[in-house]
Amino acid sequence: MENKAHALAAGLFVAALAAILLVLAAWLTRDDGRRHPYEISTRESVTGLQAQAPVRYRGVDVGKVTAIGFDPKAQGSVLVRLAIEEGTPITRDTFATLSFQGVTGLAFVQLDDNGQPAPPLPPNDAAPPRIPLRPGLLSKITVKGEAILDQVEQITSRVNSLLDAPNQQRLTGAVDNISKAAAEISALSSNLNTTLTAQLGPQRVDIPALVLRTDAALASLRNTSEEARASIREIGETARRLNAKDGPLDRLATGTEALSQAANSFNATTLPRVNRVTEDTARAVRQLSRTVNTINDNPQSLIFGGGRIDPGPGEAGFSPLGQSR
Repeated sequence: MENKAHALAAGLFVAALAAILLVLAAWLTRDDGRRHPYEISTRESVTGLQAQAPVRYRGVDVGKVTAIGFDPKAQGSVLVRLAIEEGTPITRDTFATLSFQGVTGLAFVQLDDNGQPAPPLPPNDAAPPRIPLRPGLLSKITVKGEAILDQVEQITSRVNSLLDAPNQQRLTGAVDNISKAAAEISALSSNLNTTLTAQLGPQRVDIPALVLRTDAALASLRNTSEEARASIREIGETARRLNAKDGPLDRLATGTEALSQAANSFNATTLPRVNRVTEDTARAVRQLSRTVNTINDNPQSLIFGGGRIDPGPGEAGFSPLGQSR
């Protein structure tokens, strides 16, 4: 009887413990919020995504995956149904990507947007709105990996072509030529060093004297530069004085203007008068010339005037004074 009592007690304890565990599991997995269905239709692979996988909006859990199947509206596409909590800021710019949890290989749905204001995407339980699925990191790595492998293959083929037998001989010859050129450069450097030592060594060139002469030349050049700078300053000062107001250039311009006005006045007033006086003088000279010519022809006109002149001896019509009387 005691064994039966202990067995009954143990059974009741196990049953009570199982009931408590069920109640605890139901309490832990309870869903207090209201969720709305959304769908994702894609031709991308959804490897690693399972039902009850979490849905996160920028890292925050906002729902879970309720079902995964094929899209009856698009042949070959996978249809993923989501249950997202009410109040999640789903907009028309929201997109989904597949992310993976650590090293387990289990995928979850990551929701994100472009960060720009956009109209909200209202839920519709009868016809759930669809969210586009963009390629995730693994898909991008796969695509890029194929391109990288193609490039690596091309590079490998080019390297193989470069390292074939004829090119290897050419490379060997080029290395030999480079070695010979390096040896010749080394010999040339040695000869140049010897020549410079012979021509410019301490025995041929007095370095201290050369330094002193160089210092003297630099000092002379510095003095010349200072004198030139002083001369330039004096020239600038002279130019400023010449260009100053009421300066020589200003007075010269004023004198030139006055001279121009005097020349204009001379041309307008004095020169016509001089021309008239010149004409009167020329007229008087002509009259004086005629008078002189008359006197030369008839000097008696100075005594007897300019009347008729009786013919003289030997001239036609001459008569002695007594006869004429």
